[in-house]
Amino acid sequence: MTELGDASQSILERLRLLREADAATHGGRVLSYVYDSGLPELDELAAEAMRLVQPVNGLDPTAFPSVAALERDVVGFARRMLHGDDDTVGSVTSGGTESCMLAVKTARDVWAAAQVSGDPATQPILALRPRIIAPSTVHAAFHKAAHYFGLDLDLVPVDATGRVDVDDLRTRFGPDVALVVVSAPSYPFGVLDPVAEVASAAARHGIPCHVDACIGGFALAWWGDLPPWDLAVPGVTSISADLHKYGYAPKGASVLLQRDRDRQRQQFFATARWPGYPVVNATLLGSKSAGALAAAWAIVQRLGDEGFANLVASCRRATEQLHTLIDNVVGLQVVGSPTGPLLAVETDTTVPKRMRVDPHHWADRVSELGFTLQLQPGFTQSNALTLPHTTHLTITPVTERMLPQLSDALTRAAADVRGKARANPRFAVQALRMSGALGRELTADKAQALLSRFGVGGKPNGSAGTATPLPAKMAPLIALVEQLPAEFAERLLIEVLARQVEPPATT
Repeated sequence: MTELGDASQSILERLRLLREADAATHGGRVLSYVYDSGLPELDELAAEAMRLVQPVNGLDPTAFPSVAALERDVVGFARRMLHGDDDTVGSVTSGGTESCMLAVKTARDVWAAAQVSGDPATQPILALRPRIIAPSTVHAAFHKAAHYFGLDLDLVPVDATGRVDVDDLRTRFGPDVALVVVSAPSYPFGVLDPVAEVASAAARHGIPCHVDACIGGFALAWWGDLPPWDLAVPGVTSISADLHKYGYAPKGASVLLQRDRDRQRQQFFATARWPGYPVVNATLLGSKSAGALAAAWAIVQRLGDEGFANLVASCRRATEQLHTLIDNVVGLQVVGSPTGPLLAVETDTTVPKRMRVDPHHWADRVSELGFTLQLQPGFTQSNALTLPHTTHLTITPVTERMLPQLSDALTRAAADVRGKARANPRFAVQALRMSGALGRELTADKAQALLSRFGVGGKPNGSAGTATPLPAKMAPLIALVEQLPAEFAERLLIEVLARQVEPPATT
């Protein structure tokens, strides 16, 4: 390996300094976003695999047959893991969002083709926008896919524990439905949707069914004692599972499997209608790195079934212990009966108010004690039932070895905030309504000015450190997001993220 010169070393040192501000990716102190196997060997293996394919362009596997070989092996492993058969085919994508978007794009195109070739009496359907039907807990990637690909997302309310009634889904079926989506499990509450019942009902109506197992696929496959939820279920036409979650690969790598070849071919984009080279893409990207694919391939080869099973067993033990711990904390409780290594925690409203623990204040205090949890706002569904505001925990294998410290932090934080009233931004929202701001279109500068009033940001672009700093405590901000009209809150959130990457002004 070539030794780096002083200039290159200096550049890397700057990068190391920048990384010091990041959330910890290893060690089990961040219970969202990152998936730490606890095995340093896997990190080294992944890094070396990525280095070996660093210059490769995954655009054309005929020029780089290693890409085809790696993808073939990874898809084959996923196909066996998720109980596909010899007709099951798939693709490695850049992540769960791309897998979900491709599942929707495929469903839309299959649906449109069926309308054109079907009974002439059905032709008026072509004037309709196709629909996706899903529980309201379906991942936001499907909101994005519907927006990008021109479908309506028809969300079916769930109960207070995140469970959907199959009959409620079935009553939404119709000739304009291109896809029904269920989760294994859902991200917000860790609920395993009734896959077999939904897929069977959908099949009777000729509707394809996608299982979003992006977060759970590589965990539930070895969890044990579960009702059927994957391609073993008749009527499931596609399934997604992320390699960069419980497959422990670097971001971003996911697998999308389609039940049969003809369906999967609708996933592709191809054109020979320009003077350049013929373009054939199985995924949304054209030129793309093979790095995450190579890393995922190497980790799958290294772990195999036994290795994954051992890591999942660790996740399950830690999840069960944390579930018991939280349910024994006065003022808190786990939402419902989750499946897999995800927990959502809410206030236990059966105890007196002075004994209740707000999950968002709890998460902020846990952060001060060295562990990062994820705050989730409450959500009012179309039937007016509001799902509780919660704090989300994603458990990984390394969590088990951190249980003593984590348990102490969770218990201590609850004691510190017990009885503290939930953040309530109603006066700020009322002021916005009275000022007329909620009815006006927000420019970037107006959005930033409002954020500053709420304690987010405050430094104009061009001053030292142009990124919009977040408040130390997130509970008030999430409460504000929950109470503002969705479109208004989304615009402010866009401004927060956009300001993070703006370069400083040149003046």
